[in-house]
Amino acid sequence: MRRCSRTGCTELAVATLTYVYADSTAVVGPLATQAEPHSYDLCTKHAHRLTAPRGWEVVRFEGEFAPPQPSNDDLTALAEAVREAGRVDRPVDAVPTTGTGRRGHLRVLPGPVDD
Repeated sequence: MRRCSRTGCTELAVATLTYVYADSTAVVGPLATQAEPHSYDLCTKHAHRLTAPRGWEVVRFEGEFAPPQPSNDDLTALAEAVREAGRVDRPVDAVPTTGTGRRGHLRVLPGPVDD
């Protein structure tokens, strides 16, 4: 569940706001299936109260905004992830124990040397 993008708001998001700069239009519609970097998730209160700058038009979804319901796809993906993490025969990447090494964005540094 995603939260409203407005600062200080902790309500669940039910709508998505996008801007069409070429048309000077703000579009408030049902919650997008995935969060996008150039759109904003809004709760019911903020979706209905949104105003646009002077000269801009607001296009708003006419129906009621409803929180999204979890789909079977979401539950299946979660179950698969838990099942994969719990597999005993799952290959585990070896982490170097001596010297330095890189593993993705992490780096293994050697431990302190005892004198």
